[in-house]
Amino acid sequence: MEILLVRHGQTEWNLLKKVQGKADIELNEKGIKQAEETRDYLKNEKIDLILCSPLKRAMQTAEIINQGRNIKMIMDERISERDFGEFEGMPNTDFDFNAFWSYKRNLKYDRAENIKDFFRRVYGFLDSIKNEYEGKRILIVAHGGISIPIKCYFEGIPDMETLLPLCLENCEVAKYSY
Repeated sequence: MEILLVRHGQTEWNLLKKVQGKADIELNEKGIKQAEETRDYLKNEKIDLILCSPLKRAMQTAEIINQGRNIKMIMDERISERDFGEFEGMPNTDFDFNAFWSYKRNLKYDRAENIKDFFRRVYGFLDSIKNEYEGKRILIVAHGGISIPIKCYFEGIPDMETLLPLCLENCEVAKYSY
């Protein structure tokens, strides 16, 4: 099985550096253009199925990429963004965002999703689709946060204080194989 992973296009909150875990923010004008460019970039790629986060910014991106192709799309909660809990909507400079993405430190929060719990959720999703869609080419449209455990699933968790450098940019495409 092959996976193409795309992070959603830009939103106003991306622009303002606000964390937008479960907040259902739509793409801005630039995000729509990014999704259209990604659609053009992927136009010759064989894609059997699109698995998408149910959040608007990911769904809009997936729908734009799917224009003119009519590929079956399935929404899956397990690839919705990490729950930022008490940090939701805050600029990422107003709290220790690097520590939030430290697998080594594995910090616990009042409401925000713990990093190891988050990784378990995404790894469980990847384990389940490996068997369910064997031999298929899957496009996953999700979030920057989701791109981190997916990269670690295929390449291992690096020995870094923060995993933030692993995050995809808006509408960046990554490819992985089982």
